[in-house]
Order: sequence, then C-alpha cells, then structure tokens
Amino acid sequence: MTDRLGRAYFGVQALAGLVWWLAVFTVPFVREATLGGLDAVAVAVLDVPLFVGASAVAALRVRAAAFVATGWTLVVTGALAVVATVTGEAGWGVLLMAAASVASAVALSLMVLGRVPTEWMLVGPFRFRRADATAKPRAHLAATAAQIFVFWGVFLGVVPLGITWLEQRWQLTVVAPVWLAPSGAVVFVLASALGIWSAVAMATRGAGTPLPAATANRLVLAGPYRFVRNPMAVAGIAQGVGVGLMLGSWLVVVYAIAGGLFWNFVVRPLEEAELEARFGEEFRRYRAAVRCWVPRRTGPTIDVSPS
Repeated sequence: MTDRLGRAYFGVQALAGLVWWLAVFTVPFVREATLGGLDAVAVAVLDVPLFVGASAVAALRVRAAAFVATGWTLVVTGALAVVATVTGEAGWGVLLMAAASVASAVALSLMVLGRVPTEWMLVGPFRFRRADATAKPRAHLAATAAQIFVFWGVFLGVVPLGITWLEQRWQLTVVAPVWLAPSGAVVFVLASALGIWSAVAMATRGAGTPLPAATANRLVLAGPYRFVRNPMAVAGIAQGVGVGLMLGSWLVVVYAIAGGLFWNFVVRPLEEAELEARFGEEFRRYRAAVRCWVPRRTGPTIDVSPS
C-alpha cells in the first residue's frame, strides 16, 4: 500500500510537471513567475527528462528513477532559491519546487522503506531523554527559561524575519490590511501566556522541561494540561501565526501551520508512544479523557487511576 502511494505521487508529479512546462511555453506570466529570466529551453532540456520523465518512470515502480527525480528536484530547488535571492525573480518557482522536494522525499521513503522514518528527525536536542529527577524545581525552571529564550528567539524571531526578507526579495508579498498587525500582537501575547503557563506546569509538576532532551519525569495533568493534551504545541503554532500577522507575511503563517503539521504527524506519534511506554495505563486514560488540539470547556480533575 505504501509503495503504491509513493508511485501514485510520482505519477501525479510527472503529469503536473508536464502541464507546468506546457504553461511555461504558452503563458508568459507562468514563465516569468516560476523561471524569471532563465532560459526556458535550456532548463527544459534537463528538467523534462530528469523531473517529468524520471517521475513517470518512478511511477512504474523503478526505484532508481525515484532517486533521480527526488535528487534532481532538490538540486533545482536549491538552484532556484539562489537565483531568486540574487535576481528577485522566480519566487513562485522556488515555492513550487520546495513543495515538490518534500513530497518527493516522502514518496521515495514510501517506495524504498515502506514508511517515513520520522525517528531520524528527532536527534540531538530533540531526542527523548528524561531530565535529572534529583534536580530541584528551580533548576528545571531555569532550564525551561533558557530553552524558551533560545527557541523563541530562533523560531519566532530569526526564522520569521528571514522568511519575511525572502518573501519580499522574491516578490511574493501581498498588501496586508492595517488591522492585521494589532490582531497578530494580541494572538501572540495570548499564545505566549499559554506557552509560559504550560512550561511552568511542566517544570514544577513534571520535574522536567518542555525540551525532549530533558523531558518530564512525571505525567503532567495540571494547569493547561487539564484542558488540552498539548498546550505548548497549540501555543507555539498560535505564536507563529501571530508573528506572521504582525509582520504581514503570509509565508510566516504558512511556516507556522507547516510546523504544526510536522509536530502532529512526526513528533506527536513518537512522543505519545514514548509517554505510553513510560506511564502505561495512566497515560492511556489521560489520552482518552483530554483531546489533542481542541480544549475542553471545563477542567475537572482527571481520573487516571486504575479502575
């Protein structure tokens, strides 16, 4: 089944690539938006066989062709990103090829491995390890504060500013209404309050930090965790959206949503499997009582004791 899904994607990609090239040679707007000033004929000489052709052959269950199509897609994405950054053209081409790169890598994994090896992505500071259970609460709070400073600074500051700059450089900006920035500020403040509340609950009640490399030693059922299972993820996504609104950047909003999808489909299954392995029936009862994304309207004490 997974092999079939991977091959189906490459088939769709081959068809989409063919349609795109037809549009490039017949619709000036498409050519300018996706290739800028590049010579379409020169690009087509390589791209048609290595992207369209290889994708079509990969759909016939030829794994070597899937490697070629995926590798070429990554090369083109990088090259277009450089061209777009230097010239200010072909920004839409970068976005389309970036999406194709991710999808091709997933399809290749399905064909070769029969699954997407998400565990390979959780390394270094994202690898699950318990915090020092003997440390005092103030030590966990200090570590949590340091994590917030670094991760918020990077993922809610440096990265969004970089994305906004590229969005402007690649001529992908849209005119934002004046009320958007104040609305984003409100969203960001509320989401940040939720994130801090969640982090404090994790440090004081769970004897750990939000970071997987120093995860909690106890299952946290207090604070915002009574209402929703993953309040920090909810807060992080909302913060990203808020930053995007404040910057007037639709790409930053997409970045925040993409981060939420990554967390939901890559991190959450691994995290919940790890929690179930550690806490067993206690976590299973909690998972059954509290939803992942949609908060409960009330937060009564959650009974996770064995019946």
